[in-house]
Amino acid sequence: MDENPWRTLGSRVIYANSWVRLREDAVIRPDGSEGIYGVLEISPAVGIVALSDDDQVALVTQWRYTLGKMSTELPTGGSHASDPDMLAAAKRELREETGLSASTWRELGTIDSCNGVTNDVGHMFLATGLAAGPDAQDPEEQLVLTWMPFDRAVTGVLAGEITEALSIAAILKVELLRRRGELTAGPSWRSRRSRGA
Repeated sequence: MDENPWRTLGSRVIYANSWVRLREDAVIRPDGSEGIYGVLEISPAVGIVALSDDDQVALVTQWRYTLGKMSTELPTGGSHASDPDMLAAAKRELREETGLSASTWRELGTIDSCNGVTNDVGHMFLATGLAAGPDAQDPEEQLVLTWMPFDRAVTGVLAGEITEALSIAAILKVELLRRRGELTAGPSWRSRRSRGA
């Protein structure tokens, strides 16, 4: 199906703040009936798999207010209007959440929101050649940076210990690209694989 089966008759903003906008559209549904469709508009997000030379991945632990729990995940965050592109947003988020910069960046693609009510798109990146920089943490966030062997992070995804969607997608994508030989890994990763680890 290539054509949009929905028809939008009108749209109005119900609520807006600096981070989100709630829109209500009057629509004709695919079955021909009239109705409304609520859409939560969110700026595109970024998630970064930041890998050290010894194949450790940077993870941050923070309280997720909407879920009411602590979450361990990749450095992630929303883009800002001042970001010229998604790579710039990723570099800013990595710096803000970890104090790190990277000399090499690779785009890993995007994932769409899975809930059907937001326009959220997550842009995934791989960052290597890491270096510590000045602390630029967002004062609204309280994050704890930890390092984990990348293989252990993959296990954490499969075990349900890492549950944030953008983190799951990016970690598993890096793992699959490695297995297919489409991603150059650091020397320590290659030596572990050659030993069957």
